[in-house]
Amino acid sequence: MIPIMLDAARLRVGLAGRGALAVRRLEWFRRLGAAPELFSDAPGGELIAVAGDMLIPRLPDAGDLAALDLLWIADIDPRAAADLYGLARAAKALVNVEDDLPLCDFHTPSVVTRGALVIAAGTGGGSPALAAIVRERLEEAFPAAWGPALDDIAAARRQMRSAGAAPAEIAADARRRLAETKLI
Repeated sequence: MIPIMLDAARLRVGLAGRGALAVRRLEWFRRLGAAPELFSDAPGGELIAVAGDMLIPRLPDAGDLAALDLLWIADIDPRAAADLYGLARAAKALVNVEDDLPLCDFHTPSVVTRGALVIAAGTGGGSPALAAIVRERLEEAFPAAWGPALDDIAAARRQMRSAGAAPAEIAADARRRLAETKLI
């Protein structure tokens, strides 16, 4: 596994689904500030309510898939999901089919957000339950104060860099600021 963070503002992301898993994934995207293109040919009532006007009332076609970089598939029967996976891969999109490891080019981690700080725990699809337990521990270890602390450190970093500060000096300042807020 190669852990990376992707900027959804620079990528075209899609979600194809029908039921509760699609709703959960859409809410996950929203918590992370992303707005995927949402496709559903048979949306459940909850998905309709949560999606609002962003719902595209069909599954993605070849043209849609050619425009996507990443596609999550949730709550679609295995045969249809496999077909959609094949079309998406042919279009060079990376795909994650929820709970179907052979049809996952990547795995979705369990995530803690504290402002712009994103901490992810993944198991390579081996145990989403374990990743959730790790996320719970991370939530305890990294309280909400880490978000404002990051904002402060990032602003100081920008100023220090523009003034020509050395990387070691910037790192020391970040540690000092965290110590002052009693986060370390």
